[in-house]
Amino acid sequence: MKFVRLLWSHRYVSRAIVTVGCWGLLLGWLAGCAETSAIAQQSLAEPGYQLGPEDVVMISVWKDEHLTREVVVRPDGMLSFPLVGDVPAAGHTVEDVRQDLSKRLARYIPNPHVSVAITKLQSYKVYVMGRVNKPGEYLVGHYTDVLQALSLAGGLTPFASENDIKIIRREEGEERVFLFRYGDIQKGRDLKQNILLQRGDVVMVP
Repeated sequence: MKFVRLLWSHRYVSRAIVTVGCWGLLLGWLAGCAETSAIAQQSLAEPGYQLGPEDVVMISVWKDEHLTREVVVRPDGMLSFPLVGDVPAAGHTVEDVRQDLSKRLARYIPNPHVSVAITKLQSYKVYVMGRVNKPGEYLVGHYTDVLQALSLAGGLTPFASENDIKIIRREEGEERVFLFRYGDIQKGRDLKQNILLQRGDVVMVP
């Protein structure tokens, strides 16, 4: 009977240790994911970061709960706010938006104290198309160069033309094309072609 009790006790303790260990691993993994996400958000949400469509900002006016709310930058680059209507946001920093809002609100509120903070970065998207393993749209929380974008897409397929890759960028209604020779990069040559991508850039791998 003592042997049976010891065996049962050993099994119970072993299961408990395994359960606690699994929970510890799970919690550690979740904490790691949260930390990685936070770092990614911070890497773009720098003072010089320019807002884009679908980004979300929290705007608050001191001592006025009715003028504290989250707003989304619309596809036309504007955001809407009570009293002042539409305010330009895309292509501007949060400090630009804060100063603009303060000036507009000053017509209705004496010495308004306005704060603007980014809560969600959703505009920095790049596209990797063609002969890569995982083509598609990528929402990234950090500045990304061509090599990093290709890595996100799972790398090139065996039949990709690695020295004919193009980056297509639309600026003010016109398209610009940048050439990227993957083979040269592998050999450590012409590294300056590994440019930082801008939101909306398309990496085309023929």
